Amino acid sequence: MSARADKLTKVNSVIRHIVMWKLKESAEGASRAENAVKLKEKLEACRDIVPGIRHLEVGIAAEGLESTYDVVLVSDFEDKAALDAYQVHPTHLALKSFVVAVRDARDCVDYLV
Repeated sequence: MSARADKLTKVNSVIRHIVMWKLKESAEGASRAENAVKLKEKLEACRDIVPGIRHLEVGIAAEGLESTYDVVLVSDFEDKAALDAYQVHPTHLALKSFVVAVRDARDCVDYLV
């Protein structure tokens, strides 16, 4: 096991998972702004779906401020097992089909805090 992989399995490691989405101008019969609100609601519904989610926050880019993405998810997981459980949970998987339909771009970073 690599040193990096070993760090991810330690019990006291917290993993910060950040995902940003740029949404299509319109999709699924709704505007970008409407889909941003829907995405925020769907993501917030994931807040307690698995043990080990310490924090889950969703933001929508504020009008009048410079932004390259429309929606951001910032979440903290107790360990890699919690993040892995979140990734395959049915609620999260159901959300992905909506995201694929409404997004233009997605970027993600996971790091230890």
